Amino acid sequence: MREAPFLRKQTVETALTVIEIVAPVFLLAGLGFTWVRLGFSYDIQFVTRLAMTFAVPALIFTSLMKTDISPQSISKVLLASVVAYGAVTLAAYTLTRAARLEIRTYFAPLIFGNTGNVGLPLAYFAYGDQGLGYAVVIFAFMAIYAFTFGVWVVSGGGSLIKVLREPMVGATLLGALFLVQGWQTPHFLTNALGLLGQMAIPLMLITLGVAVAGLSPGKLSRPVWLSLLRAAGCIALAWAVGLWFDLDPVPFGVLVLQVSTPVAVTSYLLAEKYGADAGAVAGLVVTSTLLSVITIPLTLVFLF
Repeated sequence: MREAPFLRKQTVETALTVIEIVAPVFLLAGLGFTWVRLGFSYDIQFVTRLAMTFAVPALIFTSLMKTDISPQSISKVLLASVVAYGAVTLAAYTLTRAARLEIRTYFAPLIFGNTGNVGLPLAYFAYGDQGLGYAVVIFAFMAIYAFTFGVWVVSGGGSLIKVLREPMVGATLLGALFLVQGWQTPHFLTNALGLLGQMAIPLMLITLGVAVAGLSPGKLSRPVWLSLLRAAGCIALAWAVGLWFDLDPVPFGVLVLQVSTPVAVTSYLLAEKYGADAGAVAGLVVTSTLLSVITIPLTLVFLF
């Protein structure tokens, strides 16, 4: 009987922690959503290009350069990410085939989550700078995987040269080099890159809200059950891989959060660009993002 007040206190503290983590994410996304719904203009192409060309690469580079995470730990998380996404890929392919869904439309969205717009802020708010350091590694791998294998699935012709030209890929490789060598940029440059990187998280979250506001979910039955299966499967597989690699609590939590993020908005853009069923993908983006209001807090409850 004496333990009941303690358990209630722990439950309240956990709930408050979860709210503190997820509230900024959904508030900023909601700001972008409301902004567009009120009729104000938002040049999503310009903002996305600004973020992906300057802000996100700066965030990735400075996070890797300044992190106190050992290269061995980063390598371990990277390997765990490869295994986790490999397992998710096999599960997504099995589900797509079993449900007789079109590969070009459904396969890639079931694999690739919104590790940038949602995953990076979540990792930062949940685990601080250390969590962000792990998150950018997973995000960078997922982005490379998405723009090679993902593009190949949707279009039939991914381009390795195009991937290598992506600024965030160069930022990842350069940041990893600085981390391994223990190098630091001059203070004035570090400060400038730090300011530039600070734009990334709010820009990505607001843009996420803007992008979702412009999508139509279409028929809800299929997107809902696919989103639920995807969320459950991604969480379970990432959790199993984290246990298998015996990851510490912070990289373990970041891996689970990143792999289980809702369907990436880029999946819709790729479907639109390469002639897949963009409406069906939009439905997955919207429903999985809305369901993440429930799935993300529940995941955090079990992680904390």
